Amino acid sequence: MAQARVTGRQIRHLARISDCDYVQGQHSNTDRDSDMHFAELTNRALLRISGDPSHDFLQNLITADMEDIDRQGIGFSALLTPQGKIQFDFFVIKTGDGYLLDADTSVLADLRKRLTFYRLRTKVMIEPDERSVFALWNGMPGSGPELVLEDPRLSALGARVIGEAGSIRNALTGAGGQEVSIDAYAAHRLAQGVPEALSDFQYSDIFPHDADMDQLNGVSFTKGCYVGQEIVSRMQHRGTARKRFIEVGADSALPEPGTPVLADGKSVGTLGSHAEIDGKAKGVALVRLDKVRAALDKSAPITCGDVPIHVHLPAWASFSWPETAGAD
Repeated sequence: MAQARVTGRQIRHLARISDCDYVQGQHSNTDRDSDMHFAELTNRALLRISGDPSHDFLQNLITADMEDIDRQGIGFSALLTPQGKIQFDFFVIKTGDGYLLDADTSVLADLRKRLTFYRLRTKVMIEPDERSVFALWNGMPGSGPELVLEDPRLSALGARVIGEAGSIRNALTGAGGQEVSIDAYAAHRLAQGVPEALSDFQYSDIFPHDADMDQLNGVSFTKGCYVGQEIVSRMQHRGTARKRFIEVGADSALPEPGTPVLADGKSVGTLGSHAEIDGKAKGVALVRLDKVRAALDKSAPITCGDVPIHVHLPAWASFSWPETAGAD
């Protein structure tokens, strides 16, 4: 079950020292949990951003506030197009000499190229980092991995673990963790109702509000300017976000991602990724909230392909169904 969104929470930034205890948040072996799962995220890779100007360089480009990332150790963020749409999204991780960007492997080269374009004469280094990225949930090891950071989007998602793959695997297995597939992690994410780029939407197609980034700690509305900031701030302050990712479910198998979601026979959105969870299909869909609300009000059928579906707002969401249906 998804947990309610936590605001202003402390993000644990745990660094290994010689005796394998954590600098922050002391954990003993009694914290071992037989339900602890971990998966190597082979679809993720890292860029290392270093150099004295790296903080200001990123602060002027991305949606997250680097002051928060410096304080918390990790953040969720995006680089937008000038029109305010998501061009890349990633995690930003504070390190001793700069930052790591945890991004989808398939776009890492393009992300590096785009950041290099913005670098101009700034003395910032942008280089690949060979360490691996793991997801960890349903428990926390007492000691072991080099870098363990709570997922900044939602605490229920667990943690990101950064380091050498073999060392992480040995440490987490030794702490009682069970290694599972990347598909199992995707199912865990979908059980929380959290969308993910390239699985649920394509880059440069949607705004941060559409992807619920404002709900998942991915956008700061108090920092200064960044690329695309004016459009995103306008959507926030005018409350004009009409499309949102929400949870969908069905008692039978759902069709392929990208299949239109229909309300009373009319398209109101698009199905994202989904998985079988506890014997039922569950996933996410990007929909027009007002159109879905109108269908719910008159008990009209909501379907995806030929499959009847039920829809829910995520438990962590602060947005609600509109009071009345909007115009086309």
